[in-house]
Amino acid sequence: MTTDAADATRDSIAAQPPARAVPLAATGLTALAAITSATLAACGGGGGSDTSAAAASPTGAPVDAASLSRAPTRAQAARFLSQASLSTGTADIEQVMTLGYGGWLDAQMAIAPGMSRVAWLRSKGLDAPTYRNSQAGANPMLWRKLIASPDPLRQRIALALSEILVINVSGLSGGGFKAFSAAYFMDILEANAFGNYRTLIEQVSTSPAMGAYLTFRGNRKASGASLPDENYAREVMQLFSIGLVKLNLDGTPELKDGAVQETYDQPTVSQMARVFTGWDLDTRVGSNDTPDRVIRPMIQYPNRHETGTKSFLGVTIPAGTDGVHSLRIALDTLVNHPNAGPFIGRQLIQRLVTSDPQGDYVARVAAVFNDNGLGVRGDLRAVVRAILLDGAARSDAALTDPAFGKLREPVVRFVQWARSFGLASPDDSWDIGDLSDPAALLGQSPLRSPSVFNFFRPGYVPPNSPIGNRTVPEFQITTESSVAGYVNFMQKVVAGKGVVSGMTLDYAAIRAFVNDSAALLAELNVVLAAGQLSAPTLAALKPALDSIVVTTPTGQNNRLYAALTLVLAAPEYITLK
Repeated sequence: MTTDAADATRDSIAAQPPARAVPLAATGLTALAAITSATLAACGGGGGSDTSAAAASPTGAPVDAASLSRAPTRAQAARFLSQASLSTGTADIEQVMTLGYGGWLDAQMAIAPGMSRVAWLRSKGLDAPTYRNSQAGANPMLWRKLIASPDPLRQRIALALSEILVINVSGLSGGGFKAFSAAYFMDILEANAFGNYRTLIEQVSTSPAMGAYLTFRGNRKASGASLPDENYAREVMQLFSIGLVKLNLDGTPELKDGAVQETYDQPTVSQMARVFTGWDLDTRVGSNDTPDRVIRPMIQYPNRHETGTKSFLGVTIPAGTDGVHSLRIALDTLVNHPNAGPFIGRQLIQRLVTSDPQGDYVARVAAVFNDNGLGVRGDLRAVVRAILLDGAARSDAALTDPAFGKLREPVVRFVQWARSFGLASPDDSWDIGDLSDPAALLGQSPLRSPSVFNFFRPGYVPPNSPIGNRTVPEFQITTESSVAGYVNFMQKVVAGKGVVSGMTLDYAAIRAFVNDSAALLAELNVVLAAGQLSAPTLAALKPALDSIVVTTPTGQNNRLYAALTLVLAAPEYITLK
């Protein structure tokens, strides 16, 4: 596939029609509409095209050991958690201040994964034959882990990986028990969040979910005019490992005579497709009426595998090589490709820290991907540490750098609020549902991407925007309707209504400030926004809160809910620096 053709394909698949505008719910807060309008203005929007170049920025250098050893302030700890975690509550902030950045990362990485998503589904009896053709439990098992699991760093990385190695629950046709198939896939991402990318991509490549979603499960060797399905062969290169064009270590295109060079061509895809033949569900276990076959790796069926010579990316797999070894040679080739470090590293930086990372930041992270210091390639534990402890992430200078930062994606905003204020499901049902509707809900929901190209492209640049030629992925799902829908949605949930009805919240840590609107805003500014709401913004919000009388418990609740809604809608919160 040529670069132009691939970009056109991505634009065609990823483009979404603008959702219809909806009015804001009545709030009694005259500032709310203005805040919403300002948020949209800050975010840009619309369609656009990709750019491969990483724009330069004045911010960024490796952090020295002395700077990492100093105890962070509350705002610095909250900012770190906003990048590294899914929770920025008071206790979380205090833990980072006590342990330091590196100590907190060590503590988090030492937490073993808890009860798996597959086990939770079984505990709810959702493995009964009656659920074979339903998605029952899919959304709850995803929200439960994101919101309630005691390892927010691991969950944050698993979520980031799910937006690079993409599946959609609805697209898991064949085999039944879609919730279990998706749960097993997410359990793989969770288990390997601090593992090795080579191990991760093999487990992903043999998972029933990926086999179903990218249509290579049941793929057979060529027979007459029937050729192997090329879907996964293309996407494992384009999206999961090396990308479309050859890259320098800093993520910029490698040029030859002033032109970019394609990483692979159509013959490469055809040869790679021969590797992904013969893989299918393991029918030695379970039956069609149990989920057993979709919660274990696919296996090789030798009579369906193409055993002829396969040549791609400078490697030849000899004729007669079995399917398992062919797969491993292919994946070794991809992960050892010079593109893998900058391609995967840059996307992880985008998911955690900044949308348009400068080249030297990408190069430092890619170098760690290539060698963790002990001669190991693809060590995600080392890569995550490199991303979060780099000077580009930790320097306070980034707070005033107009080229630095990212839009918090809707799922992250919702989960941050939920975790920070103790959202809990007393009956362990976690019946939150699919929040994909942009007009009334979040406009995003885990494992509900409209295509394998994720909710937003890593190279998305909004057209006709003051942002200029900068990549800002999350802006692709930012529209008039999604901004208003998000504010309306959060206004309900912060009050314990809507999709969180019947669940419990713990606002004790901020309720103490409710009689003093300035103090309440100051506390929320740290806990939610890492101190990034400006004095003019806080001054604009204060009169709205002061207009709410707090002489009764109802009034106190209304002020608390209003303060949360306004801070969560503020452009300086939504845009993380």
